[in-house]
Amino acid sequence: MGGAMAMTLVALAYPGMLGLNKVTTAQDRVIANTQWGPLTEQDRDFVVKVRAAGLWEYPVGQMGLQKGTTPGVITASKHLVDGHAALDTTCRKIAPMLNITLPDLPSPQQQGFVSQLKADSGKKFDSDFANILRMTHGAIFNTISKIRSTTKNTLVRALADQANNTVLDHMTVMEKTGLVDFDQTIFQQTTPPKLPNSDLTPPPPAPGQPEIVLTPPPNPTSTPVDLSGLLGGNASAQPGPGPTTG
Repeated sequence: MGGAMAMTLVALAYPGMLGLNKVTTAQDRVIANTQWGPLTEQDRDFVVKVRAAGLWEYPVGQMGLQKGTTPGVITASKHLVDGHAALDTTCRKIAPMLNITLPDLPSPQQQGFVSQLKADSGKKFDSDFANILRMTHGAIFNTISKIRSTTKNTLVRALADQANNTVLDHMTVMEKTGLVDFDQTIFQQTTPPKLPNSDLTPPPPAPGQPEIVLTPPPNPTSTPVDLSGLLGGNASAQPGPGPTTG
């Protein structure tokens, strides 16, 4: 009985369908009423998507610092590491407050992007880096605007504000590399491949494993959202320690 109840709670906390463009018939269904406002399925899925994005784009940024051959790619790589470290801190701070379980691995599709870039070198790496990341950031940009304009949850709204600024910055630095093929990238962004849900969903974290932390660079320019005015008595709460990446 206890085991069955535990599995039910995990299922409620961790979304089963989180494709980048996946829209279920119940996305606006309220799944929890919190002191920061109602939490809907799409609110919860958004927090998980932001976390999952960082889990592959942050290491790709580190990869770009090592493999990039142009100043533009190096600059864009620094922005990826910096921006996603700050978003990761915000996600890890608000997720336990909203009873959201965060992944520690990106989706299989996102892992495929990482594998492709690992196999690339030279100008091929630079081109694929700029185009893949411009495509993925462009795709989630519309999701952010929808969440920002519709969520009634104060914490999710704060994350959406930060994500909007970060993703716009990342789109811009990718474009400044001069390597983006806009016709191809926008086509892929607006006509994504029809993949099974399992390819679009980050796996749940392994039980008992410490949470992965995306550590900020030595001199970060991006900062997590200041939630002190929203948290009341929980203003001093910080994300729990975990193994670092970076």
